Formats: sequence, structure tokens, C-alpha cells
Amino acid sequence: MVTAPRQAWERPSEEGWEDELDRFLADHPDIDTLEVILPDTNGVLRGKWLPGAAIRKVFKEGVALPFALFGLDVWGREVEQTGLHIETGDMDGVCWPIARTLKLVPWAERKTAQVLMSMYDRAGVPFLIDPRHVLARMTDRAAGRGVTATAAFELEFYLFEESEDDWSGPPKPLFSTHLGPARQNMYALSDLESLMPLVDDIRRGADIQGIPADAAVSEAAPGQFELNLHHRRDPLLAADDAVLLRRLVAGVARKHNLKASFMAKPFAEWPGNGMHVHVSLEDGSGNIFADPQAGERRLEHAIAGLLDTMPESLLLYISTFNGFRRMQPGSYAPTSICWGHDNRSVALRVPASRAEASRIEHRIAGADANPYLVLTGVLAGMLEGLEAGREPPPPVEGNAYEKTHKRLTPWMDEAIDAFEESSRMKEAVGAHMHKVLTDIKREELNAFGREISSLERQTYL
Repeated sequence: MVTAPRQAWERPSEEGWEDELDRFLADHPDIDTLEVILPDTNGVLRGKWLPGAAIRKVFKEGVALPFALFGLDVWGREVEQTGLHIETGDMDGVCWPIARTLKLVPWAERKTAQVLMSMYDRAGVPFLIDPRHVLARMTDRAAGRGVTATAAFELEFYLFEESEDDWSGPPKPLFSTHLGPARQNMYALSDLESLMPLVDDIRRGADIQGIPADAAVSEAAPGQFELNLHHRRDPLLAADDAVLLRRLVAGVARKHNLKASFMAKPFAEWPGNGMHVHVSLEDGSGNIFADPQAGERRLEHAIAGLLDTMPESLLLYISTFNGFRRMQPGSYAPTSICWGHDNRSVALRVPASRAEASRIEHRIAGADANPYLVLTGVLAGMLEGLEAGREPPPPVEGNAYEKTHKRLTPWMDEAIDAFEESSRMKEAVGAHMHKVLTDIKREELNAFGREISSLERQTYL
């Protein structure tokens, strides 16, 4: 899986990093702290804090971090079944900065910079259990078939007041204290206006960090919001945007004595948090879904592939025990394997748009999923459909929750089994990631199974 240790670490070739570094240091010579950030298999951000004086060294020599970081569960515990821990000597890989991600951290008290990293072995070979490299491998596969992807994410989250409580009971989101019926207040400008300082700081922070944030809306529950990102003509950059936007929102919220949560389903009675991703494919002539003769047929082939691979790829979109609680009818999340035109009750929505913006909105993922793996699964399904040339079933009209299409499983164990048994998913994410993700998710599920819930004690004690 990795090469033998060498005396010198070989930097992956990437042009222009010296100029980028020089410009940043000329503008910000007084950086106090550097945060190096490595998203793990779950999308949890790992890394180190280094003195600001170490920035140039980080870019020239990389940062040593253990390969085993990609074998941790969501609680940061080693999952021995992955084979990435002490049995290998707990070896270090080398993390190298990703271009254009060296940015200021505007919510930090000290002058701080952050940089997103990716993992390589000592010979400069990508470590293929790093989710970013998994997505890069899929984009290379797409390029080999003559297409590139354009993508953009939408992220939902709740805001809570910071509390000293132990979170043993349901937390109360902002605006949930009211008289009368439950307040949804969808698309309410008043909710955004009441949080103007927070919204302004998020917008300014996005500008400083180069995150292409777009619309902000008040969503379908008290204290729930959505932020949209502009599209990128590079799936890796689109996924970077989603990872860094979650960090930005959480950091700015803390500055305002609030807690931002991207937990997929914090409340049984209110909608969960989704991560929608819009994707189109382009060749040398532009968007292949916009072609006057073949565009609609290609779009439907891509949809057919996504529908066909949906049960076995579900673990890439819903990767947490809590996330499967969104898979209940009426939860504002798609629960069946279907598609439709301009229909928000389906799993795959074709938004109303100009022909050149024709795309698929994939609506299944929870907001806490790993964006790199989400896009890997989406692209795998689209390429599968284009290669097979199959036709999808008719689009759904009206309320998909009332239709009889096959349901997506609400059970994590069934999703793990389907992913583990899928040769297509093994090919999509690579054999090593396929095993590691299966091992981690099965161990997380076992951990929840060992817990005795308060409902059980109330019922049986």
C-alpha cells in the first residue's frame, strides 16, 4: 500500500506553489499560527497547529502525519480491522498543501492561517485511502472517457445557542421558543436579518478564504439554514469548498456564541440537514446534457446509472448512524429510488434551467457526509449510466412519498452490506478504501448497538 521509507520525501509535482506562498507571506508576514487540515475518511478534520514561521517549511518539506488517521472512526478511535494502525508500525505519510487553500482564518483570535492538505507516501505517490485522492481517481476515470464534471454543493445546518448542558436531551435551536404552533418560517428574511452580524461574518470569511458562497436561506425548521456554493469546473475544488464552508460556518458561529451543527437528523419532528450536489458533465463542446440532439438522452442515461447504483452507493451519501434517520417518509429527504423534473420530493431532481445549465441535483446525502466520497459515488453512477446506455423509468410527477417506488433502506447495516458486496463500489472507490470504509462503518454501527437507550430503560426497567 505504501513504499519503503526514504531519506528524502519527494514532493508531488505542482507548479506555481512558490509564487502563491511568496504572495501570501508578502501580504501577511506576521502570521502567528498555521493550521494544517487533513479531512479523514469520515470528513472529520484532523491535523496540527504549527508556528507561523513554519509556513515555508510546510510547503517545501510537507508535514508528517500517520496513515492511520484514515482508519479512525467518527469518535477518533482506531479501528483495528482496517489494518492501518500498530500492526504496520503506525507509519507516517507525508501531507502536502493543496494549491490555493493557504488562507487567513478570520474568526481566530490570533492571526492564523490554514491550509488544506492531502496524503502521499514518501515517494510522492497518492495514498488512496485519502478521500480526496479517491475523488481524484474518479475524475481521472471520467477524463479517460472524455468528460469532466462541474459541481456545486448546498449545505443545511442548525444553529443552537451555546449551552453548558450535556446534550443528553434534545437541544433547542434558535427561534424554537414560541407560542402557538411550531414555527417553520421558511425563506424568512426576518430570521436572516436577526442574524445579520453572523451572516455578514460568514460572507466576509468566505471572501477571505476564496470559498464561492452564494445564496443563504432560512430553511424548513426553526434555526435551520442553507448555504449554497457556486459551481466549480473541478470536482476536487467543489468538494474542498464544502469541507471548508462547514469549518467556516462552525468557526464563525463559535465567535458569536452559537453552535452550528451539520448533524443529519438532530430532531425527530423537524427536517434533517441535507447536502445536495448539482452535477453536469462537459466534453470539448460544452455541457453534454445541453446538446440539442443527444443532450436529453445522455441526461437520462446518467440518471439511469445513478438510480441503478443507488442502493449499493448509499453508504457514501449517508455514512453516519444518525444519517439513516433521515430516510423516513415525510422527513423532507428523498426516501425512494426515483427522479423527476423540478420536483423536490425525488432523489434525483432535474432543475428547471437554461439548456446550457442542464444538470442533475443529487439530493440524498446528509450534511455530515464526506463531500469527496459523495461526489465519487455520484460520478461513478453517472459514468455507469452513460456507458451502459440504459433508459430510466418515467419521471415522478407530484409527491414521490406517495408513490410505490423501491425505498432506500433506513437501516445502516443493510447499506453497509450492499456497499461491501458491490464490485462496482469496490472499483469506484478502490479496493483499499472499500475495505477501510466498510470496516469503520461496521464498527461504528456495533458501537451504537452496544448502547442502551433511555427509551429502553423507560420501557423495560
